[in-house]
Amino acid sequence: MPPLSSNDNPGLLSPWDWQPLSPSRLQRPVGLLQLQGPDSLRFLHGQTSQDLQLARPGQWLGTCCISPTARLRALAEVLVEDGGAWLVISAGDATAVHQALDRVLFPADNVRLGALSEGLWIEPLDAPPEQGGPTAQWQALETGAGWRLGDGVVLPAGAPLPAELAERRPLAAEAAERWRISQGRPAAPGEINADTNPFELGLAARVSLGKGCYVGQETLAKLATYDGVKQQLRRWYAPAPVTGATAPLAPGSTLRTAEAARAGTITSSLELANGQGWIGLALVRRLALEAPQLLAGEGAETIELRISTPPWFLPPPIGAGGGS
Repeated sequence: MPPLSSNDNPGLLSPWDWQPLSPSRLQRPVGLLQLQGPDSLRFLHGQTSQDLQLARPGQWLGTCCISPTARLRALAEVLVEDGGAWLVISAGDATAVHQALDRVLFPADNVRLGALSEGLWIEPLDAPPEQGGPTAQWQALETGAGWRLGDGVVLPAGAPLPAELAERRPLAAEAAERWRISQGRPAAPGEINADTNPFELGLAARVSLGKGCYVGQETLAKLATYDGVKQQLRRWYAPAPVTGATAPLAPGSTLRTAEAARAGTITSSLELANGQGWIGLALVRRLALEAPQLLAGEGAETIELRISTPPWFLPPPIGAGGGS
């Protein structure tokens, strides 16, 4: 089997120094959903967390699909077109998003909701990761099937890869998960589920607090105004060796401080090759956010985890009523 990275060896000082072999590409499945009609942006504006009302054709905006209580259903990218938009559901349950939108679409809404289809988001991994925002733009591919988002592309299922990406080696599943964890990108079901909100996962850039009424808006506004985010996403590293003690590192396991206070919950974990230990993500409670180490397991199975903030994480906003 070829090596997973250019520096995959036990001598690393930190697992976060790891880089995939170059040239390589990351490809992940996405859901594709087209909305057509003059009310498409108004409809998405009211059903997701991003300010879309005044978006213009060609814009690429990241958003969150959330419940009325601001629980996270999925991450999505909005690609604005003349007379509509494409919703690229990049993480989470795409079928649930389609069903939720269909339930609240009324005959008076001048919107045609298309069928859900499958696609791929493909990114080169020697370029800085990009996210949709007010200045981000999408471009149609020359083939007419798919979109260029920064250095990456989103393709409908079966569409050919552009030549510059086809010549790159795709990351294996283990390497792709290592890259995701190192960046701090949330995924379902560990981070994206019915118990988390966008601010806990570092997704503040996908939330507009000044756009007016939308689903989940009241809860998110209160969280920001009163500094109400009680936990935040962090990455962790358990150095080698960890022998016979994998259960305390499984998703759902409890973390605690050196003083035995409950400190959070592991949400993702991955055993590294060559005896380098384990890495993962965790939701860490406010009281332990500044702790460089936390503990998993108990007694003889106690494992020390080194805690750090992932680069993809954006701190939650704190409004005028915040306590810190």
